[in-house]
Amino acid sequence: MSLAFVQKHAKPLKKITILGATGSIGRSTEAVIDGAPGVFEVVAVANGSDALGLARVARVLGAKFAAIADPAAYAELKAALAGSGIEAAAGPEALKQAACMESDLVVGAIAGAAGVEPTFAAIEAGRDVALANKECLVCAGEPFMRKARELGVRVLPMDSEHNAIFQALGGESADRIEKMWLTASGGPFREWSAERIAAATPEQALIHPNWAMGPKVTVDSASLMNKGLELIEAMHIFGIEANRLDVLVHPQSIVHGLVSFADGAVTAGMAVPDMKTPIAHCLGWPDRVTTRVRRLDLAQIGALTFEKPDFARFPALRVAMDALAAGGAMPTILNAANEVMVAAFLDKLIGFNEIASRVEAICELFEREGAHRAPPDVASALGVDHIVRERARASLEGLSR
Repeated sequence: MSLAFVQKHAKPLKKITILGATGSIGRSTEAVIDGAPGVFEVVAVANGSDALGLARVARVLGAKFAAIADPAAYAELKAALAGSGIEAAAGPEALKQAACMESDLVVGAIAGAAGVEPTFAAIEAGRDVALANKECLVCAGEPFMRKARELGVRVLPMDSEHNAIFQALGGESADRIEKMWLTASGGPFREWSAERIAAATPEQALIHPNWAMGPKVTVDSASLMNKGLELIEAMHIFGIEANRLDVLVHPQSIVHGLVSFADGAVTAGMAVPDMKTPIAHCLGWPDRVTTRVRRLDLAQIGALTFEKPDFARFPALRVAMDALAAGGAMPTILNAANEVMVAAFLDKLIGFNEIASRVEAICELFEREGAHRAPPDVASALGVDHIVRERARASLEGLSR
């Protein structure tokens, strides 16, 4: 076979942009790309404030453009990229510029509400998105997905649970689904008494039994709030009503999601707990990418167990499910209040159980005020997010360690 024939019939490299390139998802994305040489071309990378980390990943992946949200970090980024030929930029508009560059797929992995605008910019530019940012859908799910549908943009779920559901669906339409279950490991406090959970410290909440994640997500996992947020995401991603969504606690974290169909069949998405698996699925879709992930050995595991969540010990999940059922702006309010309260817990200003109780109080406050109507667009959703954060922070004034 001639070289000319090979070159003519070789698949072009898939162009990737990574928003949140230095976070845990970004690092796993880097590992997947590094493990699949000759498959991907990285167009742009972006992050919040870690200039040296961004410069490193830009060089390693051969990116053409690196954007950092913090303008104060521009000089450090520019210096770290000197001589590389990689263009550097800073500020919120630079993140949007990275998101809109010509690519086949944008990985949306900037954590928190800061990731909403650049990821939405990618949608508006007609880029397919692999979504790992919860806030895009929890804060602004309806307008976010509406715009994706209008432009024919595909939103691939990168979270392990939603990706498992996506694979378990096998292309079936939502109207044939009786139930979707997202699984939760139960976090570090699954077997703790209510009294021990109430006294839990940030250090204890950050020791997750199965997953390596950022501090905010890890605390959400400990409270089970993350599972409530993921139910809200699932509603938007799969176009399914709240009453067909549920949670199972599954401490082994092998089954990540299950779907029950109208004929009684149940399919499940299974893998070892490693984010590189759903990342590789999204990066390669509709093809498969070979990874170095440890393979699942069910015989070695021996048993998989499931249990219903305990709302008494983990009220955050109930609060989130109430917000999901209420609809409108309640998921936006829930998410913003929770982010503030998790930060307060990590700063040792409030106790672990206060995360859920304070979030619920803020949700009830906005409901009483009639300020929970659905935001019509992403800008409005971010406006609600901003107001809730301000009021949530104000509720913490006067507290000290």
